[in-house]
Amino acid sequence: MDVRLMMVAGAMALACVPVTAGSVGDLARLELQNAKVERADFKGKPALRMTEEQASGPSGGGALAVLTGSDFRDGVIEVDAAGLPITNAASFARGFIGVKFRIQRDRQRFEQLYIRPENGRSLDQVRRNHSVQYVAGPDWPWERLRTEEPSKYEAYTDLRVGEWTHLRIVVRGRTASLYVDNAAQPCLIVQDMKNGESAGAVGLWIGPETEGYFRNLRVMHASTPKPAS
Repeated sequence: MDVRLMMVAGAMALACVPVTAGSVGDLARLELQNAKVERADFKGKPALRMTEEQASGPSGGGALAVLTGSDFRDGVIEVDAAGLPITNAASFARGFIGVKFRIQRDRQRFEQLYIRPENGRSLDQVRRNHSVQYVAGPDWPWERLRTEEPSKYEAYTDLRVGEWTHLRIVVRGRTASLYVDNAAQPCLIVQDMKNGESAGAVGLWIGPETEGYFRNLRVMHASTPKPAS
């Protein structure tokens, strides 16, 4: 089953670069960290289903599937994602789901943008304000960012639990912008990514006690202008 986990060319001076991860059907080419993955059908769409191998708890790292062979610096990452808390999930569960990028070989240093689907339509305005989140490993978890610079690295956007949501991440230098569901404007702009400028792998991520689904991943690299002759 091909659920289009691949790199494709795009607009805005983006160039296609082959990736060895291939389609989701080739699960052996995904490097898994505390993750169980399988082919599945969700809401009538073929997808990659991901759950935790072992529960990581409220402060845990969740689960990660790294696209081996990917090497992303600047460009655009797009994916359709659907997250929901597992059956009998603890009260902290929000269906956390998103993307890590510029993941270094030690898998500890990375940039990350993710969503909390349950917060999008909460009746609690404070929870709504925490619908989307930026973090960076290993030194910048959400708790530190929220404490030191409240509201700077998270924002509101409309989300629905267990529904397909289109995520588009535009990266340039130390800036990353997150667009949700084909919106014309980003819901979150991070202008000072904590690990500076680097290149690294791309990975699909779910948070603790989440059942996550992914499809239609596209990784597009910003092309390097050729020098004038």
